[in-house]
Amino acid sequence: MEPSIYTIRKSFLLPLGLLVILSFILLASALFLQLPTAKIIILAAFLVPVCLVFAESSLRKVSINDEAIEVNKLFRSKRLAYSELTAVDIIQVRKRAFVSLSSENDFMIISNSYAHFGSLLQQLVARVSKNVVSDEIRRLAENPPPKCGDVFSAWLAVAVLTLIIFVQLRGAF
Repeated sequence: MEPSIYTIRKSFLLPLGLLVILSFILLASALFLQLPTAKIIILAAFLVPVCLVFAESSLRKVSINDEAIEVNKLFRSKRLAYSELTAVDIIQVRKRAFVSLSSENDFMIISNSYAHFGSLLQQLVARVSKNVVSDEIRRLAENPPPKCGDVFSAWLAVAVLTLIIFVQLRGAF
């Protein structure tokens, strides 16, 4: 059977990608306007983590197949066979949920930042031994919490950066 692959929600990646582009535009405009070196260094320092978060988020994926679950991230990958799992539990803080998969030697944490998170949980529950999965996971698989705070924050950052670029370039032309 083909593995099911889950990626980070596009509704989060889109504003994050725009944030990267706008950050480069802001840095280019700062260089063009010959702003003080300290401002340029601060902008460049801001750009590095934004690019890393975007790269990490856009390359992150969870693969669920018949034998194991695998999480691929930037520069690393982790795989846990269902037979090795000793506990599958969840920690939920408001609308944010973290699924913890544990074996004797390793563990993995999956957040509800992935698209179709409910489907991911349902497939996981169906493949893992019944005595390993907590009742909370079963309930959450049926009714996953909607998560939109990170999307709102990313769009807010896009709006703020657009405003900064507009104010900065308005005086140049």
